[in-house]
Amino acid sequence: MDKRDLLIVFLSQFDLSSKKMSEIMDTMKEQTIKCFSKTKFAENILKKETYESMIASADEALVQTYLKNLADRDISVLTIYSDEYPNRLREQKDAPLILYCKGDVSLLNKECLSVVGTRKPSSYGKMATEKLVRDVAGAGVVIVSGLAYGIDSIAHRCALECGGKTIAVLGGGFDHIYPTEHQSLADEIARKGLLISEQRPKKLSSKYLFPLRNRIIAGISQATLITEASIKSGTIHTKDFALEYGNDVYAVPGNIDSSSSELTNEVIKTGQGKCVTCGKDILDDYEINLDKQVVQIELQPDEEKIVNLLKDGMKKIDFLTKNSGLDINNFNTCLTMLEIRGIISRLPGGTIALK
Repeated sequence: MDKRDLLIVFLSQFDLSSKKMSEIMDTMKEQTIKCFSKTKFAENILKKETYESMIASADEALVQTYLKNLADRDISVLTIYSDEYPNRLREQKDAPLILYCKGDVSLLNKECLSVVGTRKPSSYGKMATEKLVRDVAGAGVVIVSGLAYGIDSIAHRCALECGGKTIAVLGGGFDHIYPTEHQSLADEIARKGLLISEQRPKKLSSKYLFPLRNRIIAGISQATLITEASIKSGTIHTKDFALEYGNDVYAVPGNIDSSSSELTNEVIKTGQGKCVTCGKDILDDYEINLDKQVVQIELQPDEEKIVNLLKDGMKKIDFLTKNSGLDINNFNTCLTMLEIRGIISRLPGGTIALK
């Protein structure tokens, strides 16, 4: 990191918005921590107590120690000047100056689709999300969402289950995963995909941070898919950011009597987005061939037993149960997971086949 990057890291520790950080940096003749500590230009921009606290700790050595402590926790830091910073997001006027990351940062510049929607999905919304994410993630597109209840977590889990990649954008810092019930999901995403946040690790989640998070979700993606959401849903912020950034918006049509489909139906009706009913509708826009799976799906040993029995053709469930050697509960669990991941299909007459 150069001295300008270190200044950004320093400023980020004081919960300043990217807009405020930019305002400070724009007034500096030399964008360094040393310059900040020796001038009083920021005194009129910041609250007195914040300014005094910053001056007292404006030391490059302290920032280097902070970065080392983060690295020891497998947290990397990207500034807007870093090569790995997402190019699509960098182009936006409200791009965050810093991103804290846990996982594979190379995903930030791959083909990304954000998948968003209601926190309380219907069975239809859940099914539609799983179907579309399975198709798109299976073709190698990175799924981006916000780790919230409902559509967000369904999208993340489905991407992981089908062997794909996913990015979770947090509202708060890594030390305060919200909701707390999604800590294990966040840990899995950090291992197999990427967690990112504009906020320092110790920053608590707060309601005002979620629209800021939503701009990042839209900003790192080429397009945004809304599978189910009401007009009052926070999803509308992500949709608006996507349109502002010139990105495509896709929406799944829903029941005209369902409030959970108000936003998706409105997006389609007003021409703000395209109607989609399968992953191919999205993939065709990006010239990605759905039939050319680029993701190698890793099977669990028990799942592999079932798949091996199906390699020479479709089989009855009774045959699979008897010859897999699995107890009925484990067998049913494996069968469900294989179906969710798009590896098998259930056919009429209790028959199972590989897709």
